[in-house]
Amino acid sequence: MCGIVGYVGGGSVYNVLINGLKRLEYRGYDSAGMALVSPGGDLHVYKAKGKVSNLEDFCADKNLEAVAGIAHTRWATHGEPSDSNAHPHYSEDGELALVHNGTIENYQLLKDALAQHGCKFHTETDTEVLVQLIEYIRTTNECELVDAVREALNQVVGAYAMAVVEKGNPDTIIAARKSSPLVVGIGDDETFLGSDGTPFIEYTNKVVYVDDDQIAVIKRGEPLKLINLKGSEEKVNVKKLELSITQLEKGGYPHFMLKEIFEQPNTLTDSIRGRIVEGGRRIILNGVMDHKDKFLNANRIIIVACGTSWHASLLGKQLLQDMCGIPVEVEYASEFRYSNPVITPRDIVIAVSQSGETADTLAAIQIAKSKGAFVYGVSNVVGASIPRETHSGTYIHVGPEIGVASTKAFTGQVLVFTMMALAIAQIKGSMEQKDIEAVAGCLLRIPDLVKETLRLNDDIQRLSLIYTYARNFLYLGRGYSYPVALEGALKLKEISYIHAEGYPAAEMKHGPIALIDSEMPTVIIAPKDHLYEKIVSNVQQVKSRGGSIIAIVTKGDTTIRELANHVLEVPDVPECLTPLITSIPLQLLSYYIAINKGKNVDMPRNLAKSVTVE
Repeated sequence: MCGIVGYVGGGSVYNVLINGLKRLEYRGYDSAGMALVSPGGDLHVYKAKGKVSNLEDFCADKNLEAVAGIAHTRWATHGEPSDSNAHPHYSEDGELALVHNGTIENYQLLKDALAQHGCKFHTETDTEVLVQLIEYIRTTNECELVDAVREALNQVVGAYAMAVVEKGNPDTIIAARKSSPLVVGIGDDETFLGSDGTPFIEYTNKVVYVDDDQIAVIKRGEPLKLINLKGSEEKVNVKKLELSITQLEKGGYPHFMLKEIFEQPNTLTDSIRGRIVEGGRRIILNGVMDHKDKFLNANRIIIVACGTSWHASLLGKQLLQDMCGIPVEVEYASEFRYSNPVITPRDIVIAVSQSGETADTLAAIQIAKSKGAFVYGVSNVVGASIPRETHSGTYIHVGPEIGVASTKAFTGQVLVFTMMALAIAQIKGSMEQKDIEAVAGCLLRIPDLVKETLRLNDDIQRLSLIYTYARNFLYLGRGYSYPVALEGALKLKEISYIHAEGYPAAEMKHGPIALIDSEMPTVIIAPKDHLYEKIVSNVQQVKSRGGSIIAIVTKGDTTIRELANHVLEVPDVPECLTPLITSIPLQLLSYYIAINKGKNVDMPRNLAKSVTVE
C-alpha cells in the first residue's frame, strides 16, 4: 500500500526513481509522482493519476536534471484518486515537497489550526496538512528543515513513512517513520530510500531499517545520520539485504501470480530447509526452542492476523490444538485491537503477516505486549516491523511475493504452523514420536507432491473456460478443508471480482443452501479424511438441487466422482497436511478465471499488497 522511493547521488535521479516506482507497483496504487531537486536547487514536482507509465509519459518533455529526488505511488485514503491528490505535495510557498505513506489521525485538528494562521489548502489529503505544518514551523521558527520535521512529527498522531526535499537545498532528503516501513540503501557516494529494498536492490544490498520515531538525514557526501524525535543522534546499524533481482522478475511467466504458484515446490523446500532434520525425527524451530518454557506453560494461544494470513491462522489453530492440546483462539487483528482483549502473562500471542507491516497486526502486538503476553511473529519479510517488534518468531522464507493475491506466502504460513505444532508437540510430549516422524516425514515429501499437483494446470485452464462468466461461487469444506474453502473464495474475489463465499459444509443447510441452483457453481474440497462421509452427504445435497459441482478429491476417489460435474484429483497425504495440497488447484482456478475475464491478476483493483493504514 503506497510506495516511497528516494535517491541522492551522481546517477540519473529520474531513472532511479521511475524504475523504483515500477518495482513497487505490486504494493497497489492509483496515482504516482516525483519531486526533483536540480543541482542549482530548483524544485520540480510531476505527478499523474493512474499507472507509473502515465507519469513516465507526463515527464517525457519535462526538465529532469536532478541530484536528489523523492517519488511515490499512492493508494487513496483521504481524497479520491486524482492528479491533485497524488503525491508529492508542495508546501504553500513552493519551498518543500513531501511524500507520505500512512494516516495522520489528527490532520483535521492540525488543518484547522493552520487555517487560522492563514494557511490555504488545495487538496483533500492529510499529507498536504503535514507538509504545510512543516513549512509553518520552518518559517515561523527560522529553523533548518530537519528541526522543522522533528517538531512537526512531535505534533502528529498517526502512522507515517515520509520523505521531504527542499528548494535551494540539493543533495538532501529528510525522511522519518512511525508504524510504516522505511529502508535506506547505502551505496558508493549515493544513498537510496524505499518502502522496502526492492527499488534499489540492483544498486546495493547494504541497508538500514529506520525504526519508529527515527528521522533519517540523507546528505550526499556525508554518512547517514539518524536522530530521534528529541533530537538525539542514534546508532546506524547497516545490514545485508537478502534479495536478488531474479526474484523480482517474472522468469518467463506471463504474470507474477502464476510464477509464484509454480514456485511453491521450491519455496516450501526453502521453508523446510534446516528445520526438519534426521529424516523427520527432529523439528527445529529456534524461535520455539529458545523459548520452550513459554510454550510448555502457556495457558492459551491467541493468533492475530488479517486476510489470507487469517485463513492460515485458522489452520494453525487446528494444528496446534490437535497436536499440542493447547487452547487456541484466532482473531482478526483489526477487531482485536478494539475488543478490550483479556490477555494474561501466561498467554502467547502469535502475530501473522506476510509483509510484516500490517498496521492492524502491529497494533495488536503492542496491546499484547502491554498486557505482558509473550508475542511470537510469523512473517516473510526479513527486517520488517513485526519481526522487530515481537519477542521471537519464525520467517516463512518463501521469497518476495509480488502478486497482490497471496499464494506461496499462504502455503508458507501453513507449513510454518505445521512445523511449529510438531516442534511444540515434541517438547511437550503431546504426540507419540512415531506420529511426529510420520507427519514430518511426509512434510519432507510435500514439495514433490505439490509439483505433482501442479500437473493439473492444463485441466484447470480448460475447466476455467466453463465458469468464467459465473456471477457467484460457493466454496465448501469441513475440518482442515474449511479454511481452504475460505481462502479459495477469497482468491476468486480478489482477482476476478466474482462474488464468492466460503462456508463450513455442514453450515450449508443453515442458510446458504437457498442459493443453490444451476447458476451457482459449488467448489467442494473433499479429501479422504475422518469427515469424508459427511462431505459426501453435502455433495449429494448440492447435486439434488441442480447445483454444478467442482470437487477436489484424493486420487482414486470413486464415490464423489460419480456425483460431481468435475473432479480434480490430488495426492493422498495425512489429513493435517491436506491444505498444502488442496489449496493449489484453487489458486490455479482463480488465476485462469481472472485471465479469461481479462483482469490484471497481479494488481487487482482497490487492493494493496501491504496494508499499512487502518
